[in-house]
Amino acid sequence: MNTSHASRDSDKSVAADETPSVMRHARVHEGSSFPLGATWDGLGVNFALFSANATRVELCLFDETGEQEVARVELPEYTDEVWHGYLPDARPGQLYGYRVHGPYAPEEGHRFNPNKLLLDPYAKQIVGDLQWDEALFGYTIGHPDGDLSFDERDSAAFMPRCRVIDPAFTWGRSRGVQLPWDHTIVYETHVRGYTMRHPSVPEALRGTFAGLMVNDVVDYIRSLGVSSVELLPIHAFVDDQRLLEQGLRNYWGYNTLGFFAPHSRYISGDSINEFKELVARYHAADLEVILDVVYNHTAEGNELGPTLSLKGIDNASYYRLMPDELRYYIDDTGTGNTLNLSHQRVLQMVTDSLRYWATEMRVDGFRFDLATILGREPHGFDEGGGFLDSCRQDPVLSQVKLIAEPWDCGPGGYQVGGFPPGWAEWNDRYRDTVRAFWRGDEGQLPELATRLMASADFFKRRGRRPFASVNFVTAHDGYTLFDLVAYNDKHNEANGEDNKDGHGHNLSWNHGVEGPTDDEDIQSLRLRQIRNFIATTLFSQGTPMLLAGDELLRTQQGNNNAYCQDNEISWVDWNLDGDAHAMIEYLRRVIALRLRYPILRRGRFLSGEYNEEMGLKEVAWLAPDGAEMDVERWEDTEARTLGLLLDGRAQPSGIRRAGADVTLLLIFNAHHEAVAFQLPAAPSGSGWLCRLDTSQTIEEAPFQRAFGEEHRMEGRSLALLELVQHGEGAVT
Repeated sequence: MNTSHASRDSDKSVAADETPSVMRHARVHEGSSFPLGATWDGLGVNFALFSANATRVELCLFDETGEQEVARVELPEYTDEVWHGYLPDARPGQLYGYRVHGPYAPEEGHRFNPNKLLLDPYAKQIVGDLQWDEALFGYTIGHPDGDLSFDERDSAAFMPRCRVIDPAFTWGRSRGVQLPWDHTIVYETHVRGYTMRHPSVPEALRGTFAGLMVNDVVDYIRSLGVSSVELLPIHAFVDDQRLLEQGLRNYWGYNTLGFFAPHSRYISGDSINEFKELVARYHAADLEVILDVVYNHTAEGNELGPTLSLKGIDNASYYRLMPDELRYYIDDTGTGNTLNLSHQRVLQMVTDSLRYWATEMRVDGFRFDLATILGREPHGFDEGGGFLDSCRQDPVLSQVKLIAEPWDCGPGGYQVGGFPPGWAEWNDRYRDTVRAFWRGDEGQLPELATRLMASADFFKRRGRRPFASVNFVTAHDGYTLFDLVAYNDKHNEANGEDNKDGHGHNLSWNHGVEGPTDDEDIQSLRLRQIRNFIATTLFSQGTPMLLAGDELLRTQQGNNNAYCQDNEISWVDWNLDGDAHAMIEYLRRVIALRLRYPILRRGRFLSGEYNEEMGLKEVAWLAPDGAEMDVERWEDTEARTLGLLLDGRAQPSGIRRAGADVTLLLIFNAHHEAVAFQLPAAPSGSGWLCRLDTSQTIEEAPFQRAFGEEHRMEGRSLALLELVQHGEGAVT
């Protein structure tokens, strides 16, 4: 180690005569250690920054262009490890950053370097773009000592700035939607990609929050019947240097720079109120807004990454470091660093951020990227860990939707079903099972039955409900639904990584031709498979999630890892053909059926056991001959056809009395050939009305079948039939 820098303080790097002269006379008061960040109170601005190991903190103020530093103030007070000061002359719009002094001793976990301008972790707005330069790094790139060296170049010219905001906003009568889980249908999309090619969105507004507010956009989303729009990360993030050098960008945004600030590229003007307007507009349309959030890591990378914010403010507190080698970072994220939520101030920063978005921005919920990390303590994942406990007891966070991506790349990182009550979780076992079943893989029936019933093997514990299983077949990460049925292999060449990136186990099937084809039979089968996937997702117990654009037959040309494709590969194409229009109408119909039949979205787990007291089975699994499945049939690996009878007499609550819901029969046929399915008799009924058959067009009218009659299930098709009650005439 180069010990000459082990305890270097900033006094040598910033000489007194270099401090802007206006600062020597600036008015600064003690201020308050709470709240953290820059807070305008109508008279001035309070600045507060946590750092347990800094020796002093300087606040740098810039002119309105951000190009010239006009003042530098040393925060005068240090209370409970918070540096703070109050500037009565500061106003909203003021641009600022920090320089933090302290030991530069990487082997002790400290990387203070006051030559580097730092962003406030609590900044509510970040303006300007990061310009990659060697001056951004706390060490000197190319130095023999590597990250143990100390770089004296000033990074301010290449850094964005923080901006003090006025939080005032007139919400009027806007209120949160507060939609129950059993009515929730998540629609995952991207702020930029959804509107970049939309003909109704003015060019200047495309790719922004304002673009998502255009009436035609909102009306279309609402017309589908979905309830909740989940936005890929909108927190301020960084474009990776490697990507920019290749002419690419970090499109998805999983590279956070600020947890409180909206990404500047998504703001059409210069005010963060644009996002508040978006939320108000969607709430007025009875649509929830859910944010995909990244609290597991930051854009600063590992020991060789840049010093942009937390690393230079208090590296040893904010990040998980290797216990025996504090120079290095624990990397459970695969991105170089991991936030240390075991530290009370880091935990506070994350929960403060969540409360800010839930209260000031009024969002309705969050989907947590690599959420297992948020439940990690030094001993491993703990469903009673600090962050998860904080959310459960918090009067704000416990009332919004919390959705976990329940895995990371660390030891014991796969935790599907491991989160505590109140949480929903992405269910990749559902995704893989449904894909494998419709591909025609052997031996899928037992697994399929479990996944259709909200994966009780994972989630039925501690009073958790079926909504905990977020069922999806496609998401932003992976194939689109069209590509799932059009490609056997990933085609990620455009990412510049020799097609080595992205997951290789996709359970996809091209149906005979890789990519686009003029073969009408293959085209027809692909469309039927897409209809199968949509219907399966929406007719399963649990919370369905759809990938925006799948209903438009969007393709990424076989790219299953389009994280860096901010272009037509990822953007939704609104130039629709007849097949796309038909699929949109089909999705609307399937969603309407889910909402029409509460039995498809029960609030408790359904059981296939016979209830002697009620004299019924709320769930019965049927073979093609109409008989109930027995052990031999379940173990038949060649079987690819399954019936699911949902008895409407079962009470939707746990009370033991008969209900009055309709009875439904779902038939799944993954055989490549047609199968004759004998329709069973059901109490109180006189026959079956076919509401949906994926082998038919939506224009075809419902048709009725008698008990014992055979319903022809075409190869690879799904049907939904409703029991016709005694005494009913034609059912509409």
